[in-house]
Amino acid sequence: MKTCALMVALAFALTTQAAVPQADKLPAQLKPVPAQAQAAIWASQLLAHRHYKATPLDDAMSEKIFDRYFKALDGEKLFFLQSDIDQFDGVRNKFDDAIKNENISLPFIIYSAYQQRFSERIGYARELLKGKFEFTADERYQIDREKAAWPKTDEEARDLWRKRVKNDWLRLKLAGKDEKAIREMLDKRYENYETRARKVDGEDVFQTFMNAYATAIEPHTNYLGPRSADNFDIAMRLSLEGIGAVLQSRDEYTVIREIVPGSPAAGSGKLKVGDRIVGVAQADAPQFTDVLGWRIDEVVQQIRGAKDSVVRLDILPADAGPDGKHVTVSLVRKKINMEEQSAKKSIIEVPDGAVKRRVGVISLPTFYLDFEARRRGDKDYKSATRDVARILAELKRAKVDNVLIDLRNNGGGSLTEAIELTGLFIDKGPVVMQRAADGKVEVESDTIPGLAWDVPVGVLINRGSASASEIFAAALQDYGRGLIIGESSFGKGTVQTLVDFDRNAQGEKPRYGELKMTIAQFFRINGGTTQLRGVTPDVKLPVTSDIDNFGESSYDNALPYTVIKAAAYAPAGDLKELISPLQKRHESRIAKDRDFQYLKEDIAEIRKLRKENSVSLNEAVRRKERDDQEARAALREARQAKAGDAAKAKVLAAAKAKRMRQDDGLQADERNLQAELAAEKAAKDAKDIMLHEAANILSDVVGMVKTDTRMASRLMPYMPAKTVGN
Repeated sequence: MKTCALMVALAFALTTQAAVPQADKLPAQLKPVPAQAQAAIWASQLLAHRHYKATPLDDAMSEKIFDRYFKALDGEKLFFLQSDIDQFDGVRNKFDDAIKNENISLPFIIYSAYQQRFSERIGYARELLKGKFEFTADERYQIDREKAAWPKTDEEARDLWRKRVKNDWLRLKLAGKDEKAIREMLDKRYENYETRARKVDGEDVFQTFMNAYATAIEPHTNYLGPRSADNFDIAMRLSLEGIGAVLQSRDEYTVIREIVPGSPAAGSGKLKVGDRIVGVAQADAPQFTDVLGWRIDEVVQQIRGAKDSVVRLDILPADAGPDGKHVTVSLVRKKINMEEQSAKKSIIEVPDGAVKRRVGVISLPTFYLDFEARRRGDKDYKSATRDVARILAELKRAKVDNVLIDLRNNGGGSLTEAIELTGLFIDKGPVVMQRAADGKVEVESDTIPGLAWDVPVGVLINRGSASASEIFAAALQDYGRGLIIGESSFGKGTVQTLVDFDRNAQGEKPRYGELKMTIAQFFRINGGTTQLRGVTPDVKLPVTSDIDNFGESSYDNALPYTVIKAAAYAPAGDLKELISPLQKRHESRIAKDRDFQYLKEDIAEIRKLRKENSVSLNEAVRRKERDDQEARAALREARQAKAGDAAKAKVLAAAKAKRMRQDDGLQADERNLQAELAAEKAAKDAKDIMLHEAANILSDVVGMVKTDTRMASRLMPYMPAKTVGN
């Protein structure tokens, strides 16, 4: 369609309701910039020609973009009316023309309409707080409205918000807050919603729009704006150059939430958790830049900088009032390693009669790799495989009987790391196959002979284990080198590459962002794929995830499951003989384990709430539900406390902390920071039931093969002279 036709259609849509702003009247921070129009053109060319599921940018794609963009803005159907959607229906098939003509005002106009509706709804919510609520009527509040319809009338939308505010009020009332405190707290909460909405800028709007386009093709293609691209890069290399403080927004302040040990922030001795950063200045700047009310990512950008450079902070101490005395802190930026996301080890002792077996645990949150440091030959570059290899050597010296790799909630990362990590557990051979859009299949192999760990390992997975985690788990399962424990994994069997648009631009500071694009599908060496179905565990633990709404199968446009010819590989062992007896031992053990019974009760309660998808707004009903829940929790805590040991005490503390946070009616940034951190620590210190049961299962493996050498030789023919644990 020609440019003039697009503008005519757009003008027609915009005249249907006077409330919708025109492109030339958009706020300055919500107008597109030329770099974004150029980035959209580049992205459209790549998605139409180089994507694994190459899809032309045409009217059909435009309609998909339209639907996904509105869903991204208002997925819970709380702000727009159906008439708003209908009003823009005339441009449903015009997004393709907008991108091709480098006129991307349309998504910004739609966003501005959303922003207006947002302001109206929050304004109405705040107006409701001036009145009172009665909690005797028999009505319910719908929790999840993703599958609901948009309200047809303004009256219907107001009723939705009346119930939402009423539910917020009731939660605080049940937590013991009086009417004055509730009114003030909720008014502040809704004001904060508006404040955060006003901080949205053009980069946010463009990224939301481009992701509506990218994910309309398939779920794992994304556009990353400049800020998101920077953060993605940091997450992959697990390092940045800064001061070593974790920040968060609280009201209008940027608050220090955590200080990284060994960092400049820690070494200064002048900063503490809860301190508020109200100004930032670079070394050569005579004055501070006031950052009160700024977005957190904008404050972070001011504080980050080149290694060995100086940044000055204007600090309002945690224990000072709003008018308290400020403190100036000067810090020299250094390279900060994000050790919280690095591989870590622990040892679990498992009693088996008179014997205590030691199971080494390696927790790996992500498959990280500092690509740039590796490329330039830095001998100390950060790598998941290198860290795991070091930990395996340490566990060997500690004489553990077996090793468990914990990949729960590991969403993936570097494909290279998945292959090299697999290489620590196989001698050499194929690890994964990739099929490109043209059908060509390449086999990715471990070419380095030798094993870092030469007995079968356990791999613990859950629904959050995806991509590189699935490659690793599937390869160890196919080689007979690993026993997979847990629940079925995510089911992401696609490969993405990053295209940095800044490399196409001229000048030092062009900021076009990046496109993370699916270019291939990976397959197990047995010819199957983890796409859609994930990795099925050998020994199944109770399912805790919402599999209907989380995982590849929950996407409406996920690539299908398919099979190709298997790679040429020779299994190193065969663990199938272990599976049935291990599953029986597991089920027998958890049937007697009170912690697991509590877990099953919790899972059943969560599933019940998900199915109901609503809560009563009748105070008497809610009080009874809360009292019943607290009675069950108190009985459980009393039983746990009766045991009297340290582990049970930690479980008890975590249970109490969790219950207090669930029942207080507050959002995370409304709670006392120190109390919130203490509750998080209690939860982290609590016994990890799934992890300990996985260790029990590996202890069973050790016991079974130690007492049956013939079984050991069948399971591990590559180790004829050895048995597990020796």
